[in-house]
Formats: sequence, structure tokens, C-alpha cells
Amino acid sequence: MRKIAIFDIDGTIFRSSLLIELTDALVRDGVMPADAGRAYSKARNKWLDREGSYEDYIGAVIRAFEGRMKGLEHKKFMGVAKRVVGKSGTHVYRYTRDLAANLKKRGYFLLAISNSPKEVLDPFCKLWGFDKVYGRIYEVGPDGRYTGRTSYHDLITDKAKILKRAAAKEGLTLTGSVGVGDSESDIPFLKLVSSPICFNPNSKLYAAAKRNGWKVVVERKDVVYQF
Repeated sequence: MRKIAIFDIDGTIFRSSLLIELTDALVRDGVMPADAGRAYSKARNKWLDREGSYEDYIGAVIRAFEGRMKGLEHKKFMGVAKRVVGKSGTHVYRYTRDLAANLKKRGYFLLAISNSPKEVLDPFCKLWGFDKVYGRIYEVGPDGRYTGRTSYHDLITDKAKILKRAAAKEGLTLTGSVGVGDSESDIPFLKLVSSPICFNPNSKLYAAAKRNGWKVVVERKDVVYQF
């Protein structure tokens, strides 16, 4: 059976958040109203000033994004998503980029899981050779506009369930598997793989790594530190 390697994407391979890049671009291009950007600007500034947490920042972006999705034209949305990947799709970390490429050469099935929208994940992950991508799916109505509803919400919020589902569906084995994540939301799937890697972990994931003896990797500028 083919081995599986599972990667979180935002902050793990991509050196930012695809959702943040996409939302900024939607506002900048006038597809999403300008008040969306204002809704998370305070949280962004607090994060940049290291007075607030990244979790608060990304949470504010998610609320602004999902609160203004309803009624947006899918065609225009897709155009912006493709431009974001065309402009920023190569802004990746060296360590995880090279790891994914090496595992691909060794015959691993590359699985990507992210809470960013599938519209931006699909072209990004295709660029980097992923075999399967799970992301947030937002419903589009018969009029070609988003309804404001999310499909398969319970599944995408449980990364361990996704890993088990993908392995069973694709006929893959978890023996010899590799998993890479950067935050506590990745802990459930890291517990399932043979070789968990905590890449640039936040404090909660770092604490879990120390408890479980998981590998920790930090990439800073052109140096990679392994613990």
C-alpha cells in the first residue's frame, strides 16, 4: 500500500495564510466590500505589534470573510483566487517545499488539509504536486453566487477524520506516514502518523511536541533548526 504524507498548508508550506491573501485581494479588487478589511485591521495591527495573538487575527479574518461571502459572484471570486496564486504561490518555506518534493519522489501520496477556501487551495496545491486537497467548500447557488453556507463543515474541522477518510478512500497506509503541522489544530492528525513534524510551531503545538517527543523544525531566514 502507498504511504501517505499529510501537510497543513497555511504557515507550513505557504509563508502566510492563503485566506488572508485572498481576502485582502478580494477587498483590494472591489469584489468584497471595503469594510471587510476594516473588520480585521485592528487584530492585524495588534498581531504585527505583538500585542495580540495570531489566532485572534486569523479569527477576525474568517469572520469578516464568511460574513461577507453571501451574494459574491463565483466567477469573479475564482478570478481573484487564481491571481493570488499566480502572484504569491511560490512564497513557500524551503524545508517543507523540499520535504514534499522528496516524499513525492519516494512515492508518497501527498495530502493537503487547510481551512482556507478550496478555490485558492486547489491551484496552489496543484503547483506543488499534491494528490488530494481538503479545504473549506462554500456553496454556490444556481445564480452563480455564493449562498453564504458552508458544505461539509463538520469534516473540515476534524483533520484526524479527514486523514482516516482519505487513507481509506485512496487505499493508503498510515504505516511509515509523515505529518507536518504548525498549530494545535494539527495535533489530532499528528498523533496518527508515524513521523510527526512540528514546523515553526506555535506555543500550544510546541508544548505538545515536547510532551510527545515529536520532531520540531524551525526555519528562520536561510537557516533550518531541528530539535
